[in-house]
Amino acid sequence: MNSERPPLFAIAATSGPPVAILGVPFDNVTTRQTIAIIEEMIASRRPHYLATANVDFTVQALHDPELQRILLDAHLVVCDGMPLVWASRWLGNPLPERVAGSDLAPLLLRVAAEKGYRVFFLGAEQAVAETAIAKIRETHPGIQIAGQYSPPFSPLLEMDHDGICARIREANADLLFVSFGCPKQEKWIAMNYRKLGTPVSIGVGATIDFIAGHMKRAPRWMQATGLEWIYRLLQEPKRLMRRYFVDLWVFGRAILVQLWQLRTRDSGDISSEGAQSIATSRSASDAIHLVLSGIIDAATARSHQDEWLSLASAATNGLLVDCSGVQTFDSSGAGLLIRLQKNCRAAGHPMVLLAPSHNVLKALTLMRLTPVFDIAANDGDGRAILAKRFSETHTPVIGGTSPGETSWHGEVTAANVDTLWESVSDQVAKLGAGTKLRIDISAVRFVDSTGVGMMIRLKKLAHIQGADVVFCRPVGPVLAVIRLLKLEAYLLES
Repeated sequence: MNSERPPLFAIAATSGPPVAILGVPFDNVTTRQTIAIIEEMIASRRPHYLATANVDFTVQALHDPELQRILLDAHLVVCDGMPLVWASRWLGNPLPERVAGSDLAPLLLRVAAEKGYRVFFLGAEQAVAETAIAKIRETHPGIQIAGQYSPPFSPLLEMDHDGICARIREANADLLFVSFGCPKQEKWIAMNYRKLGTPVSIGVGATIDFIAGHMKRAPRWMQATGLEWIYRLLQEPKRLMRRYFVDLWVFGRAILVQLWQLRTRDSGDISSEGAQSIATSRSASDAIHLVLSGIIDAATARSHQDEWLSLASAATNGLLVDCSGVQTFDSSGAGLLIRLQKNCRAAGHPMVLLAPSHNVLKALTLMRLTPVFDIAANDGDGRAILAKRFSETHTPVIGGTSPGETSWHGEVTAANVDTLWESVSDQVAKLGAGTKLRIDISAVRFVDSTGVGMMIRLKKLAHIQGADVVFCRPVGPVLAVIRLLKLEAYLLES
């Protein structure tokens, strides 16, 4: 089992099926269930991260492959926005309530005081954070504040990650509240949560400002009716006007398309009749073959998700999910496939979709999820992809055709960047003055900010030798991530 990501036991045992809204999988949990899951995560002593996603998250994730991947891989994604709750109802899988980060953090602080959990605050202005901590201690006299740090402002890739992580590790915190704003805080957490060892890391945005009284929350009636954004807009019109206008326009159009294309019956009338699944494996050393057919919707997911998730976790030689016979597939079906893949990754093995039907492919394309899944036309191609993915876990480097060339494949992320650095840095350090190393990354499927940061380090190491490193032929999400960071001119070959 891959120790990098713990099994998602807490979510599967507690919640209903997730619903994918514009490609973001929202876990079907209440605030009380969220607190219980977090306590279970703390008890496990293994690192987890949570996302409290609102409309702005979903809109940004449409154009930011790294943020989308962070939300897809998060151990828990809760719904922090009434428009998302309303959308889930229209999509046939209603989320039970809004789980706002601004409500969740104070509740967790109360639980921390009762259970003796140690809390670390990262980010927010120093004076604001100090005021917030003073108020927290007044409310919860016995709470254990493990530490607080407000690093100097700098772009994500220029931050002193090692220094910040050392502070947090030394504090031995159980809960980490990160307040850098979205998506910086989510990307920082995804880059560092493994090496922190902190059981639960959460991006809390402006919550520290609310606790300190630096900013006021909307009245309860505005929160309950989905009008809190108007109150926030009146507080910070210059900063929020453009963002809210773009979010309203993009989200409104996109959710209407999803509702029309993936419209379903009312959840109370949904029947799983006609939904079938067959799980087969040729031998103990073979991949598990899960055949789905008929209706894959919220009712089907509720009936079968525990069985299918157990298969995903147990498929040590890979999981092949045959979707060729699926006739009806909606937002809950997409959420279920995301959770299946998440469980496979948690257990350290790949998953491949086989011959997805027209309706499955239409839904995944609509929500921009096709790059997220490995998709094969038939069983033979699927098994070849599984073999390739297993080989990528050993080394992401392939030798080039000449001494001045090499190739990478697979993914370059925080999970494997140290291994990749060890493989390539020695080669770069030996470059002679005036020489160049070309690294072909056309076979790299995904890169995150940690991977891009390592690419920058390689270029800097080469410049010390009077040499150069250039990256060639990026495609898809890799090119999108590099462009979002505005580093294509620096990293890529002309």
